[in-house]
Amino acid sequence: MKSKKEIRIKKRYSIRKKISGTADRPRLAVFRSNKEIYAQLIDDLNGHTISSASSRDKELKSGKSTKTEQAQLVGKLIAENAKKVGVSSVIFDRGGFVYHGRIKALADAARESGLKF
Repeated sequence: MKSKKEIRIKKRYSIRKKISGTADRPRLAVFRSNKEIYAQLIDDLNGHTISSASSRDKELKSGKSTKTEQAQLVGKLIAENAKKVGVSSVIFDRGGFVYHGRIKALADAARESGLKF
């Protein structure tokens, strides 16, 4: 029997076979741990991380908030960082995680802040 982690990684590889980020339309990769959430804009053709944001950033560490609220703040922050670098459209990579809860909150906040998926 496979563990939850092994199943997620298998889904992650399946997703990554189908999508790839470019400089014009980078991949918005999301990773969720038990405590934190991370997001990166990745140009797969050149192998560069264009921008990143996480719930560990100093800008977001002020005050207590729920994990879902932190995910929304990370979504807004990654959208702002994308605008600074001149990116308006991205390809969303949920990283094998189910699209609900914190992953959905991050994606919705990024969309509201101006990113197009």
